Amino acid sequence: MRKEVEIQLSNFKSELNKELSRILSYWAAYGPDTENDGFWGKIDNDNNITPDAPKGSVLNARILWTFSAAYNHKPDPLFTALAERAYEYLSDYFIDDEQGGVYWSVDYEGNPLDTKKQVYAIAFTIYALSEFYIASGNEEVKQKAIDLFYLLVSKAYDPIKTGYFEAFTKDWRPIEDLRLSEKDQNEKKTMNTHLHVLEGYTNLYRIWPDESLREHINLLLHNFFDHFINHQTYHLALFFDENWHSKSGLISYGHDIEATWLLLEAAEVIGDGGMVEAIKKISIEIAEATTKGLDADGGLWYEYETANSYLIKEKHWWVQAEAMIGFFNAWQISDNEKYLDLATKNWEFVKAKILNKANGEWYWGVDKDGEIMQGEDKVGLWKCPYHNSRACIEIIKRIEI
Repeated sequence: MRKEVEIQLSNFKSELNKELSRILSYWAAYGPDTENDGFWGKIDNDNNITPDAPKGSVLNARILWTFSAAYNHKPDPLFTALAERAYEYLSDYFIDDEQGGVYWSVDYEGNPLDTKKQVYAIAFTIYALSEFYIASGNEEVKQKAIDLFYLLVSKAYDPIKTGYFEAFTKDWRPIEDLRLSEKDQNEKKTMNTHLHVLEGYTNLYRIWPDESLREHINLLLHNFFDHFINHQTYHLALFFDENWHSKSGLISYGHDIEATWLLLEAAEVIGDGGMVEAIKKISIEIAEATTKGLDADGGLWYEYETANSYLIKEKHWWVQAEAMIGFFNAWQISDNEKYLDLATKNWEFVKAKILNKANGEWYWGVDKDGEIMQGEDKVGLWKCPYHNSRACIEIIKRIEI
């Protein structure tokens, strides 16, 4: 390794260690709801709390994952306490002990609010519980994750065409509105949900190497090769009907680059050497296609609407976090320093534009003019410590200096 690269990596690791500490300190100080238990549902960029804001299962699961992963990375009793707090709140208020699964949201006092069963939220709960089991060794936690796996297979898996349906009512009947958010298309199968089901299953396999789970991970990997990855453009298709007919030409740069390293991680965890090599090859193609979404400042744009050739030039926090890991992963696969430079340049953009240096954490993002996006959460149903803390932990672990 060239001396210049060693210095580049050493600086990158040092700065990400400091940033990880900054992120975790913010959530430890401002996240806990001191009035109603759990964690606040909404905080703005100036750290103003909305005390009666709804609380989302995705946010709570991501907090549980974050402090569990932080403890597994560097043990600290504070991380254990906050992970335990998130676990207890998730168990007491979000997990539906009668019908199975987790509610999408509860009100600020913990009463069920939106009781739909969104597969995406259940996948994140599996992901978080698995990480918390590694931190705690609590067998009850492990069993809850396993039970949710069996639940998804029995209720949400498509045994005919494969893949997972998006959402259901509280009692697992068909639901009219399947969308994760208002911006999404109302389709029965989506790339985003499948990517995070894969992520959740992969983490579960680390603690429970069950053969049926391995088979479902393998099926998901084939879903990506057979349906989600466009083998002409090397972008990922996002929305499908139940028969795997693509319903959108939208390109999501953040999801493209995120998928590269999550797919590889899954194949490596289940020990499928042939799939590992296939994913390494296609990951470079996807990473290269993703570079089309990079601005000159190193930031990665949000989306491109192919139907009307419209580039959405916002740069969201999570997209940058995934770019950092994804391009770093591409460098590790290819040994092409171009991708390492893209990862570190993206970090320079994050430092310049995305870090909320005055009040902690990261801004939601910047608009097409490079100005802070107004009206967006710093803590909310979607704004969480998962993408940015994970980027720090993942890259720190990968830099062996």
